[in-house]
Amino acid sequence: MTRTPESVLLYSKTSLPFPRKSLVERSRLIERLERGVHGRLTLVSAPAGFGKTTLLGQWLGLSGREASWVSLEETESDPVRFWRYVSEALSPRIEPTARQEYEQLIRSFPSVSTSTFLDAFINQLRFLSRPTVLVLDDYHTIAEPRVHESVAYFIEHKPFDLHLVLSGRSELPFSVSRWVARDELALIDAAQLLFTEDESESFYSSASPFLESRHVRMLHERTEGWITGLQLASISLRDAEDRDTFIERFKGHHRHVADYLFHEVVATLPEEVRHFLYATSALRRLDAKACDAVTGRADGRSLLEQLKSQNLFLVSLDDSDTWFRYHHLFADFLRNRVKEAEPALWRNANLAAARGFAARGLLDEAIDHALAAEDYRLAENCLAQHAPNVLKLGEFPTLLRWFDCFPPETKLSAEMSLLHTFLYIVTGQREPAGRSLAKLEAQERETKDEDARRQLRSGLLFVKSNLLFMFGEFEQWMAFSDGILDEFLPHTPFFYSFNYNLTEPFARRTAFGLKGMLSNQTEEIGKLFVGALERHGWGDSLISLYVLQALAEGYYEWDRFEESAELLRRVERASRYNLVPGLFVPCRITQANLYWASGQRALAYETLDEARALLDKSDDIWTGYLTSAKARFFLREGSLSMAKKEVAKLRVGAKDRPSYHREYDYLTLCRLLSAQRKEPEALRLLELLKPQTEREGNWMGQAEISLLQAVLLDRMGRREQAMNALREALTIGETNAYIRTFLDEEEQTEKLLRKYTFWISEKESSEEDAGVAAGSKTYAEELLARFMGKAFEEIAATTEQPALVEPLTRTEIRLLDLIRQGESNKRIAEKMSLSEGSVKVYSSRLYGKLGVSSRTQAVVAAQRLGLLQDD
Repeated sequence: MTRTPESVLLYSKTSLPFPRKSLVERSRLIERLERGVHGRLTLVSAPAGFGKTTLLGQWLGLSGREASWVSLEETESDPVRFWRYVSEALSPRIEPTARQEYEQLIRSFPSVSTSTFLDAFINQLRFLSRPTVLVLDDYHTIAEPRVHESVAYFIEHKPFDLHLVLSGRSELPFSVSRWVARDELALIDAAQLLFTEDESESFYSSASPFLESRHVRMLHERTEGWITGLQLASISLRDAEDRDTFIERFKGHHRHVADYLFHEVVATLPEEVRHFLYATSALRRLDAKACDAVTGRADGRSLLEQLKSQNLFLVSLDDSDTWFRYHHLFADFLRNRVKEAEPALWRNANLAAARGFAARGLLDEAIDHALAAEDYRLAENCLAQHAPNVLKLGEFPTLLRWFDCFPPETKLSAEMSLLHTFLYIVTGQREPAGRSLAKLEAQERETKDEDARRQLRSGLLFVKSNLLFMFGEFEQWMAFSDGILDEFLPHTPFFYSFNYNLTEPFARRTAFGLKGMLSNQTEEIGKLFVGALERHGWGDSLISLYVLQALAEGYYEWDRFEESAELLRRVERASRYNLVPGLFVPCRITQANLYWASGQRALAYETLDEARALLDKSDDIWTGYLTSAKARFFLREGSLSMAKKEVAKLRVGAKDRPSYHREYDYLTLCRLLSAQRKEPEALRLLELLKPQTEREGNWMGQAEISLLQAVLLDRMGRREQAMNALREALTIGETNAYIRTFLDEEEQTEKLLRKYTFWISEKESSEEDAGVAAGSKTYAEELLARFMGKAFEEIAATTEQPALVEPLTRTEIRLLDLIRQGESNKRIAEKMSLSEGSVKVYSSRLYGKLGVSSRTQAVVAAQRLGLLQDD
């Protein structure tokens, strides 16, 4: 597989360290690490230079355990980036049969919250092929509280087949008392990491130069067993004529000793090697090309080999000896030395590194080095080039960190300043966004060039528009945009080409689609916005097409089929040409739903099949949604065996712990389980999905789950619970004027709605919850009227004014009244003291007399004939 520049560096960060063969074997600590694996967490905590990384690498090399490794840096304080690296590191340990779904989950992360991702991620770790150790090295570099919170949650809920090791220089920033109390924490601290006298003897037995035993004992006492001190002393003693005097001077605080000995070591090196170390100290990770870039030479490979052979604190980061880093203490010494003594060298090295990495497409590194070199123009250029990719990955905190590194007096381009403000908006930071907007408005007032001023004003209006819209201030948006819609669009393509949907089967389920929120205001805003885009030539841009798709889905939900179909035709043409799955698949599923609701079932199936044929077969997430939609159609027409075959392709099961990123597929499975009369299994899945959906604020999902719960609970005779679940669905439905969510469920929902109106009437008559559900009752009656209207149309299409073939008996009228109330055959049998078989016989005879074929048609026909009295 071809590696991208980014994947090469990712590989270097997630590769296990390769210990040298000459290392002292630390049996006592390795035994402690082995015992710790049976707990939940191992913590290796000590200052720099105590051999934490070396010990862990040696342990994993000797134990033969399955292991994944992440070398952390300050840049991983972004929660999305942090967990992306962790999940990528664990990917090879997942069973091959589950890896596709695992990778689908990783891709979904920018679209869901960290909490929801973690629940799904932990669930997927049940597919680890073998018990695995996960090492997070240099954990002290993480400064973001949200990462610490998520790691603590992960430790508590991860499977026991995965043992976590955190290695760092400081105590953990979250409490570990619960794991200490349960004896699930193993700790190795600085005191334990110090070499014993025997280990010091072993270290010097293989080191050069040879030392007498008394010298070894003296050094052990002076260093107190500090590993890096012993190593530094070994290197320094190579050229020491008076070893006793040298060792006598070798004392003091670890850091002071390190600085002194590093100076002694570096001072004895040839000039070219010393210059190489100073120049390359600017690099967090280095390979031959990066070294050549910062030194201006062409012998980076040979000098790296020389450093490695001399044991000069060079750590290999991969199995091919391509990427390295300096030992942290050594790197700190070199950097401090260069910054203080040769600041020009420090700046030039970072500048050369920035240019070199930029030329190789390693823009993360390039931006960091450009900022370190204080070349803010280069940093801005790299950031402008890299921003679309980082946005796609959802690493918003990383982008904000880079922006915050620019000094306040730096004048960024209008485009970058607008992006900075836009990032505050999408991360929900209203106050910083407001301050940033105020600065931009001041910049706009000071701009003399009329064209530049007009362009900046357009961008300002666009970003401010997003601010008001994202924070739900729709009325302010309408007032703000009135009269300026034709001037508030910037010319930069960046704002129009962002892909808003990476994982969802419907645009309305995304944050851009307001998670299913519908209102007259959002409809009007969408139409006004698309109109402005079209007038400025952006009618076929992604942002415009996503707005159109969201509107089309909303019109379908509102039962406005013609308007929905018109918009879908426009989206389909553009999305088919570009084949953006996040747009194309929702368009095709919505079109199929339209065909089905219009009675064109063959066209519905054909639409889904054609879309599936056009997509890349490896794009499992999107083909899976089309499969799910097809299974739902089979269930609606009663083709249970065909639905079962389609659901089998989704690789979801009733015993799974469902995760939010596959909610649509699991809800399809719940429908199949319902059709199979496996109510407890379906309810279990729904109960696990519901809190995740609520946490994500997804109105669509909440309504669908509550409605399915109501159907299942009612069938199981749990009337009170069923009605409360239905009330939840109706409350959401009424808020957003949902119609098809209920009508698409057909007769089972109609029966529920009838029961609900009677249930509420009982509550009102007994003054229990009086008035609490009045609104939902009214909405339920409006939906029932929709069902009736549909039945009227069906009767009118097949018959003339209905007339009774023969009069109804009192038993049949009683039966008809219970049908109107939405009672099941079982409940009717109980109330009429009949068997369920007799109820079916009476129902068949009743339908024949009325000339109808369904319950709904029977009620409509009875009302038209005046056979039932109004309540």
